[in-house]
Amino acid sequence: MNMLLKVDGQRLWASLMEMAQIGATPRGGVRRLALTEEDRRGRELFSRWCTEAGMSVHTDEVGNLFARREGARAGAKAVLIGSHLDTQPEGGRFDGVYGVLAALEVVRSLNDQDIETEHPIEIVSWTNEEGARFTPAMLGSAVFVGATPLQVALDTRDAQGVSLADALKTCGYPQPRRLGASGVEAYFEAHIEQGPILESHGHPVGVVTGGQAIRWLDIEVTGVAAHAGTTPMPYRKDAMFAASAMALQLEAIASDYAPLGLVTIGQVDVPNSSRNTIAGKLRFTVDLRHPDDTKIDAMERDVRSAFERIAAQRGVQVSISTYWTSPATPFDAHCVGLVEEATRQLGYSYERIVSGAGHDAIHLARHVPTAMVFIPCVNGLSHNEAEDALPADVTAGANVLINAVLARAVVAAPVHA
Repeated sequence: MNMLLKVDGQRLWASLMEMAQIGATPRGGVRRLALTEEDRRGRELFSRWCTEAGMSVHTDEVGNLFARREGARAGAKAVLIGSHLDTQPEGGRFDGVYGVLAALEVVRSLNDQDIETEHPIEIVSWTNEEGARFTPAMLGSAVFVGATPLQVALDTRDAQGVSLADALKTCGYPQPRRLGASGVEAYFEAHIEQGPILESHGHPVGVVTGGQAIRWLDIEVTGVAAHAGTTPMPYRKDAMFAASAMALQLEAIASDYAPLGLVTIGQVDVPNSSRNTIAGKLRFTVDLRHPDDTKIDAMERDVRSAFERIAAQRGVQVSISTYWTSPATPFDAHCVGLVEEATRQLGYSYERIVSGAGHDAIHLARHVPTAMVFIPCVNGLSHNEAEDALPADVTAGANVLINAVLARAVVAAPVHA
């Protein structure tokens, strides 16, 4: 790298805090579900900031929001940077939004220092990354790279029956401009780690080498509903107790794949539940994660075998279906190297890390050269109103981002002091 740039950390922090007021919750978090009024207001604020920075702003058919800073070379592909502005129902001030506003700070800082790049730089805020309103998660980036057909995404409905297409219209989108991964030179995404590793190891930067495999299973356990006061225990076919045994076995399976194997039951539903009725049916979700595809395949086989065995022992039926799967995805070695080199030259301590969470970068990495920059979050908390990050770490991650992006976008004019 011929030069080392630094961003205006105070300006970045101020932008993060201003954006956090949109959808602010009483306990210090943020609720900005995808394509709600709060999300629309957040997008409008971001769009205004981008326009003020001299960028052109547009959306695509699924509502992905782009802001473009032109490059010096005609026809050159864009270096894409971004993340998402939508949040969990009780989310925090940094998940997603940090990557979008760090990208904006990259452009602002390039403007401040009168640096022109050969490649255009384009910022993106992906639609419905969280999956908290419409499922599955990362829907906007999936459409962008062609992993999900546009019409399938538009027909997706939230819990109230509102389609994504209707939500786009309510927000005033789309103002369609057909886009796709073919116009992207490389993709960079900055994000909080969403876990405790960087903080516990004392590193302000994580150089992300890829994303681990994720598999979501839907489980339905069917027993027999009966009276809680008149049915002796030996005669029961209790879906709740059967599911509880499955949950305990799931934890045991995780220990077989420790320390990298992870399992989670995130949702549980007892249809037609009543205080004095034995649960006749129960549905729950299982989230499996591992950096190795062969290991996650083995984990799923173990889960299916264990659940079927428990169901047979307890006289209930179990149905297991795969809702969504994301294979382990390595990031581009050159882009990862740019992030690592920038971190090293800036003098930050760091470690190479595999992303435990799903990100839009996972979709992009299967089509274009991709890398991510992680920063610590306080106590490893994310998807939580108490989510927090330190200003110094926020600045460090953005400093790494601007230098990695600049190395890929290529300086076309000298820096003017």
